[in-house]
Amino acid sequence: MTIEELNQLSEKIIKSAIVVHKNLGPGLLEQVYKVALAYELRQLGLNVECEVPIPCVYNGIKIDLAYRADIIVEDQIILELKSTEKDNPVFYKQLNTYLRLTNKRLGFLINFNNNRLIDGLKRIINGY
Repeated sequence: MTIEELNQLSEKIIKSAIVVHKNLGPGLLEQVYKVALAYELRQLGLNVECEVPIPCVYNGIKIDLAYRADIIVEDQIILELKSTEKDNPVFYKQLNTYLRLTNKRLGFLINFNNNRLIDGLKRIINGY
């Protein structure tokens, strides 16, 4: 996927997350936002997978179910959803780990527990 295509897909993801946030507001459980965002993205005709296992390989041993990505869109972008009062540096590390283990280039950390979604939206590029 080209950078331009990734940017177009990113725009659809952000717009969909904003729609979910406007309709539901902050303060709900992460799972509610996950189901709603997956629905909105599928309505756009996008391929969306939820709770995707991310294995870890150590010394040739595959450790299944080591991690789970909240949502992967078009097998390209990982979405890690949160609904917390404060950001935690471990959230960024978690998404960076998922990007590294899956060799994907782009991810979004989306914390729906903000009055303005833009304050809880972070774009993370693998390797940065």
